[in-house]
Amino acid sequence: MIDGSKAIKRIVSISAAAVCMLGSLSIAPADYFSSVDAASTLTAFQITQNMKVGWNLGNTLDAYAQDADGNPLASYGVETETCWKNPKANQTLFNAIKAKGFNTVRIPTTWFQHLDSNNKIDPAWLARVHEVVDYAYKNNMYVILNVHHEEGWINRPDLATAYDDIKPRLMAIWTQVAEEFKDYDQHLIFECMNEPRAKGTDHEWWSASPVAEADVINKLNADFVKLIRSTDGAYAKNRLLMLPGYVASSDKTFLNQIVMPDDDYCAVSIHAYTPYNFTMNTNTEEGAYHDTFTKEFSADLAYNLQNFRDMFVNKGIPVVIGEMGTSNFGNTQARVDWTKQYFETTKKYGIPCVLWDNNIESNPAAPGECHGYINRETGEWLSSSLPIINKMMEIMDDPTIVWGSEGKMPTYDHQDINSGKAYISSPIEIDASKSDVYKNTTPGEPEVTWSDMKGKEVAIKYTGDTPVLAVSDKDYKGWKEMSPYTIDEKNGIAYYLVDKAVPQIWEGDLDNIKHMQARTNAVTQIEKIVFLDAPNVDIEIEVDKTKKYSIELGSNRNGNITINLKGEAGTVTNGCLGFKAPAWTQVEWETTIGSDGTAKVVIPLDKVPADATDVEFQIWYNPEKVEMKDYTVDEKQTETETQSETTSEQITTGTLPDVQVTKYGDANLDNVVNIADAVLVMQVATNPDKYAVGKTDYSIKPQGEVNADVDGKKGLTNQDALLIQKFKLGLIDKFNVNA
Repeated sequence: MIDGSKAIKRIVSISAAAVCMLGSLSIAPADYFSSVDAASTLTAFQITQNMKVGWNLGNTLDAYAQDADGNPLASYGVETETCWKNPKANQTLFNAIKAKGFNTVRIPTTWFQHLDSNNKIDPAWLARVHEVVDYAYKNNMYVILNVHHEEGWINRPDLATAYDDIKPRLMAIWTQVAEEFKDYDQHLIFECMNEPRAKGTDHEWWSASPVAEADVINKLNADFVKLIRSTDGAYAKNRLLMLPGYVASSDKTFLNQIVMPDDDYCAVSIHAYTPYNFTMNTNTEEGAYHDTFTKEFSADLAYNLQNFRDMFVNKGIPVVIGEMGTSNFGNTQARVDWTKQYFETTKKYGIPCVLWDNNIESNPAAPGECHGYINRETGEWLSSSLPIINKMMEIMDDPTIVWGSEGKMPTYDHQDINSGKAYISSPIEIDASKSDVYKNTTPGEPEVTWSDMKGKEVAIKYTGDTPVLAVSDKDYKGWKEMSPYTIDEKNGIAYYLVDKAVPQIWEGDLDNIKHMQARTNAVTQIEKIVFLDAPNVDIEIEVDKTKKYSIELGSNRNGNITINLKGEAGTVTNGCLGFKAPAWTQVEWETTIGSDGTAKVVIPLDKVPADATDVEFQIWYNPEKVEMKDYTVDEKQTETETQSETTSEQITTGTLPDVQVTKYGDANLDNVVNIADAVLVMQVATNPDKYAVGKTDYSIKPQGEVNADVDGKKGLTNQDALLIQKFKLGLIDKFNVNA
């Protein structure tokens, strides 16, 4: 149940929330969102509407027995239900779930310890699963039954090449389950797999291109659908089947890899503990924060949920969020605020959500895994999380929030791209890896003015990663970015409403704008950029509120720069000291405003190269409550200043004896430690002719090589990549560089 994470970082664009449309653009519910009598044959969308909101019986039938070293045993009896210290499921529990307003129960179920050598399910285990299904089914609830925690044979390192090994057992399980429940109507839903992944690898939870594993999962999903449709039973042809992508992730990278069978009763299965830094992550260095549900978190949530709508629901493919929730960090109000946005949005999109419950109310040893909501023996709701449950039900019962009312993307009438004023008419490839030579953007010529943009939208025809659009002044300063407010996927055109966006994001006189450029986060082929007449639409624009202050430095790099902040006492804030050297580089900082309304940020001058330009101090988090009072450049550091200093360590490698670590794990020098860093390290280790220092334009930089050497041994290996991934996932909280 791990989801991709996003840290609290500088917003450099109109955020992802900018593509969320105001209510004035809501589309009336389509026919498939209308409610019908559950006794009749329902469409897939009618089933998902009736499912409404669900609850997971987590860590129960999906538990499995382990030896003293934590390794799964090959076989075990029905006692697995309680081997993870949860009580046996009972009718009282399911009655309480139903009474509270839940209409769906997901029953995660593990099978591998209950199979004989011929993959026949232990009759006693199948009978117990059947009994638990009936607790909900006979209560007129929807039931999701799945194949869960299948360690060693589905979740395995060699998943990419294991299709022929996995298929026979998976089909054997589903053949028996389908036979057992063949007379059950559309209230019973089958979910092919839980979180299929390459377990134990350095790309278990994330990969930039999980193509091989995704192909295996797509083939197994297709086999599963074909099998169920060929079984006996009145509901074999119209039973809803849930199909996951790689690790059932909510990340767009994985969602893009899903291939749905041509079947009217299939739904995408997604696990969305998003944004991860709010819901589960405990690593504050990555941006984990739980006290409040910030605007940054809100923008991340809006972006991910809208992806589900745009990529699937809008195209007539149902989505079920089979797992979601927020761990209990003692932050009840923040969790309620998150719940409000989550459920209001998914209800409007027509996406049922199934709350994860593992029956853990609190656990200091693992605070990110506390998803307990109800006493499973008495059916009493836990006071620590009851406000979250109540908010969910309040939203589901609110008649003013209409199910599926925004299940279709708004449509706009655009001027034909061929009839507008061309800004760039020849193809240009831009590549994020070439930012140091400024080839991650289109050229800043010809110059533009605000009069060119007023009353206009910009259309970019492209292939590859969706570009962002930026404007800047004559010296390429004041750089501001915006995301497209709508995309024509069929024709590969992104639209940017510059007429309304630019005045909101630009600081100062609009007449100072001189450059307009498209930038990519990956690789993008720009075919053309065109000015069109702006349509009469209303969009919500999230403004970049980052505070930026120019800093003047001399040539001396022997002391510190001390930034004096003032603001509201107790305010947590962060940001960076950024500069061009020649590519944009930044040294991050974080602090809390003291009781006297002040704070100091001290950064060693030796972190800033002598030839750095455009030095800038930025405040990212809570900028409305904090500002820079002044700064001093000190040649000597005092004892007081060192207490809040951003430190660096001298390390030695075989080829780079004088380069200092700026951030352990930050291989690509974006000042964030994430899976992209692990991927770059693997590329260096496996293909040094292309990625080692100085080999090509794609090579790791000297600073990145030093940052990424985190295993205590000289040279980059896959072990460094694995440690970076573990750090990203919170499995380790620091790098033991002295090992």
